Amino acid sequence: MAKKHKFKPLWHPALIPSWLMVFLLFCISLLPMSWKQSLGEKLGRFGFKKLKGRTKVGKKNIAACFPELSDQEQSKLVEDTFIACSKGFLETTHSWWRDVTPYVDNVIITGQEHLEEAQNRGKGVLLLGGHFSIFDLALPFFAARMDKPGYMYRPNDNPVIDRMIERGRRRHYGIQGFDKRRLKDMIQYIKEGGAVWYAADQDFGKKCEVFVPFFGVNAGCITTPSWIANESGATVMQVSQFRHPNGQYEIAFSPILEGFGENPEQDAKDWNEQLELAIRRYPDQYLWLHKRFKTRKKGEKPFY
Repeated sequence: MAKKHKFKPLWHPALIPSWLMVFLLFCISLLPMSWKQSLGEKLGRFGFKKLKGRTKVGKKNIAACFPELSDQEQSKLVEDTFIACSKGFLETTHSWWRDVTPYVDNVIITGQEHLEEAQNRGKGVLLLGGHFSIFDLALPFFAARMDKPGYMYRPNDNPVIDRMIERGRRRHYGIQGFDKRRLKDMIQYIKEGGAVWYAADQDFGKKCEVFVPFFGVNAGCITTPSWIANESGATVMQVSQFRHPNGQYEIAFSPILEGFGENPEQDAKDWNEQLELAIRRYPDQYLWLHKRFKTRKKGEKPFY
């Protein structure tokens, strides 16, 4: 269920600007995909120049994770990240309101054998995802190949925006959404053969319980994926999504992470390792604008 706003119902006058934003995004969704890509590139270059705070975060992350690149190459990667994220946002509007069947039918599947093995085990599947620039458009890509697809999400605080996002996501292939208040429902869903996508690759602040290397930098990680795997008995694997230069899309499934759930720290190492391998294919398509290394071990200096 979408999160209920504590004070304002959907029709409250204070939410009129939010409804106008929804209408604007709907209008953008009607543009051809090629136009969205072109507009996304322009917005990305604009954001790189104007959003100084996010640019600074991106440069700090890239410098730490790709020290082998020159200053010029690092700056170019940050700009490319802005472009990829902007394109991904506009692609998302397509998945919320338009027909995605042509893209689903033509998506490249890498690691199909790993997915089939996981499904054949009959225990349900936990798909550990990452915050790549393609997100909502990728949900129907994997949902189309699952009998019972689902995803875990954080509800948006604005009820109008939350309604837009969740209605857009759930219109494809019977996909089910679960927030943190419905963990027990999600676990039962997995036990019944569901496949749930869960991106646990961001900084969760005080909830971070273990610290493991991510591109050579210690990153705080939560242990919730390990707990879910233990409680549900799910087969666990990592899934990534990419936009190819020719406009075609790809979803890639990692080998099964055997023994996942037995050791939370080792689990975090394993999923970070698989995530890093995926990111290195198209580094600009990962969300480097997020403060991934904000939470530090006690006594360590601030990263940002």
